Amino acid sequence: MPALSGAGWVILGAVAVLLLLGAAGAFPATLKLERAFPVKGNVELSHLRARDRARHGRLLQGVVDFPVEGSADPFTVGLYFTRVKLGSPPKEFYVQIDTGSDILWVTCNPCDGCPKSSGLGLDLKLFDPFTSSSASLVSCSHEVCNVAIETQNAFCASESGDSHCNYTYNYGDGSGTKGYYVSDTLYYDTVVGNDLIANSSTSIVFGCSVSQSGDLTKPERAVDGIFGFGRNELSVISQLSSHGLSPKAFSHCLKGTENGGGILVLGEVVEPGIVYTPLVSSAYHYNLNLQSIAVNGQVLPIDPSAFATTTTRGTIIDSGTTLAYLIEEAFDPFVTALLSSISPSVQAFVWKGNQCFTITSSVEETFPSVTLTFEGDASMILKPEDYLLQQASVDGTMTWCIGWQRVQGQGITILGDLVMKDKIFVYDLAGQRIGWANYDCSLSVNVSASSGKSDYVDTNQLSVSGSSSLKDAFCAQVVAIFLVRILLFWVSHL
Repeated sequence: MPALSGAGWVILGAVAVLLLLGAAGAFPATLKLERAFPVKGNVELSHLRARDRARHGRLLQGVVDFPVEGSADPFTVGLYFTRVKLGSPPKEFYVQIDTGSDILWVTCNPCDGCPKSSGLGLDLKLFDPFTSSSASLVSCSHEVCNVAIETQNAFCASESGDSHCNYTYNYGDGSGTKGYYVSDTLYYDTVVGNDLIANSSTSIVFGCSVSQSGDLTKPERAVDGIFGFGRNELSVISQLSSHGLSPKAFSHCLKGTENGGGILVLGEVVEPGIVYTPLVSSAYHYNLNLQSIAVNGQVLPIDPSAFATTTTRGTIIDSGTTLAYLIEEAFDPFVTALLSSISPSVQAFVWKGNQCFTITSSVEETFPSVTLTFEGDASMILKPEDYLLQQASVDGTMTWCIGWQRVQGQGITILGDLVMKDKIFVYDLAGQRIGWANYDCSLSVNVSASSGKSDYVDTNQLSVSGSSSLKDAFCAQVVAIFLVRILLFWVSHL
């Protein structure tokens, strides 16, 4: 290799710095995950079941979900949501996090029947594509519209390619939303180096809701829209991945404490202890192959065929379901095993159709662990708080009820937030697998980006931990600019 001149070393140094800074600008993108609690008090299990039933009717039809709820105490009504910036100039919208639907949609101006206020204390906004300089309506000839039509997520009023690409979602409880698709700028944050946050943007297709009905019109838990994290090609995850802007994976860790919050990142968490199981490739939702359930280490006598995945049977993990729902072939053996494993001093009774217990010691000392085993020998070990709900506590005596519910007449098992809380969940769509691990969601997580590097993302979601500081990152950029100017000077004098 020939020796480099002084100019050559300057050029090489400048290129090296630029390459390092370019590598530092990779994903994961991060979103700030928040939770609000509009109501404090007790809500009967029957109300939670009714809400879940209405939602499940929509879930199994493959349509947009309703509010995502999740808390260590599901009797406190709350929402997981995040903020997204859309349009030019950008406006910020609060949207529900939903792993059971595909599409990002926000309330548009004008909107018929849409709530104007929110019991969550949020300032609701309307998106107007006609006042955004970067917005354009999606026509029926658009490739994205054709994809949406194939998955029944869109329709066209006429056969003309110039007509607008529309959508209508009607739900079993009478609720629904109507609108059309638009293309506009989405703004997001990426991690640069160890600390610096860089603003990025890209054009995406999302829904513009002009009519809402049913529960969507109620202000109690109203937000600006829904952010679908489903598997369809129209989801934001799929769109960003197809643009080469992020890996086709996302992760969340939902805190089970009353304060709520958690972590949501576009990328794959690579913390130790995460186990993976394959996704059912032919399923619309996040279906897994559940193989057995064990109570206190003893596998329950359930015919494995009861868990088989078909068009009408299977196991779904869904962050939009408050409780958990077991097929009756599994629920009855589970309750029987639980009753036989507790001390005779525990008072067991049925209250409003729910199996409940009165205890004087801690729930961890009184009840056994439960293990769900999935394909690939991937086990999910559950604490008592993952299947029990505390109803009351009087003079040191506590009442707990089983939060898992029996599913009758259907073959669908749904694992909701009662099971999913306080765990990392990784949705590796490119690898067609889902992973999990018990985790303290107030801690940082190690996230793998598409470039193969890892960043430590904290629960504030807009910074990363590490030894470098914002000052260091700024200085590095100044050095890079200086070197580039030297490079240009030498080139101009060659």
